[in-house]
Amino acid sequence: MIDASPSPRFLCDAMLGSLARWLRLCGYDCLYLGTEPEDAELARIAERENRWLLTRDRELAAIGPKTQMVDSGILESQLAEVLNRHSLPPPEDLEHSRCSDCNGLLEDATADEVSAIVPPYVLETAERFRRCSDCARVYWPGTHGEQIHVRFARVRQKMTRTE
Repeated sequence: MIDASPSPRFLCDAMLGSLARWLRLCGYDCLYLGTEPEDAELARIAERENRWLLTRDRELAAIGPKTQMVDSGILESQLAEVLNRHSLPPPEDLEHSRCSDCNGLLEDATADEVSAIVPPYVLETAERFRRCSDCARVYWPGTHGEQIHVRFARVRQKMTRTE
C-alpha cells in the first residue's frame, strides 16, 4: 500500500541552518528564517504553516505539539534523526531538491534561458539546468553532486544503525 500522506514541512531555528539547507537538498520543504524571532513567534509560524519545528533548544522544543528536539551537533546525525523520526528516506538523486538558499521549487531551464547567468564553461558542458522559481538561482550537475550523494550514503548508514 502506498502512503499518500504529504511529506512533513519543517521550520529550523537559527541553530540549524545547515540542516535546513540539507533537508531542502533532500527535497523537503524547510523554512529557515536566518534571523531568530522570539521562541513564541517561531512556534506560531510553525503552527500557522503546519510545520514541524526543529530545534536544539530544549525550552523551544517544549513549546509546541509539533516540535522535534535535534540532539546531535553533527549534520549527518541531525539529518538521520529527522528523517528517522518522520520515516523519510534520504533521496537517491537530486531530482526533487528544492533551492538550498530560499526553499523555492526548482524548474527545468534551457541553456539559452540561463546563458547570461552561468559561466561560459558551464554553459558549454552542463547537460541540464534548473532554476529556482522564487530567487532565480541556477543549478546544474557538477562535482558537488557527487559529494552530496556521498553524504546521503553516510546518512543512510546512520539511519540503518539507529533503527
